Amino acid sequence: MSSEGPLQKTQASHYLSPMNLLRPAGHTAFAIAFAALAIALVSSPEPAQARSAFDGSWSILIITDQGECDRAYRYGIRIVDGQILYDGEAGVSFTGQVERNGRVTAAVQRGQQSATANGRLANGRGAGAWQGRSHTGACAGKWEAERR
Repeated sequence: MSSEGPLQKTQASHYLSPMNLLRPAGHTAFAIAFAALAIALVSSPEPAQARSAFDGSWSILIITDQGECDRAYRYGIRIVDGQILYDGEAGVSFTGQVERNGRVTAAVQRGQQSATANGRLANGRGAGAWQGRSHTGACAGKWEAERR
């Protein structure tokens, strides 16, 4: 037996191998490493909650009361961090924001038609007024919203 044999065995026993993970001392090391990884993966510097009480999905009904614009439209929108977003395919662009107190300011554009809106959201519902222009002239009306 050479003098290198026992030395190599001693050095090799200090390395973490898959088999060492199955030994009682290895279980502890593995559990600590796994717990640290799990905490790192689920921890975030920011809470995983809505930044605005109004964040989420909403259904918006836009109704024309004056002018020659189309009578009504319904859109599904999202509010994220207080910003109004529309991901639909109707060729409509929504921009705007919802303040912490529920006050809404927004703009809607569809082709040559455009409108501005204001109002308020509260308790899963909302309402307000809008005014705008279409190819036929000035229009105005109201909007209603409900949380989905």
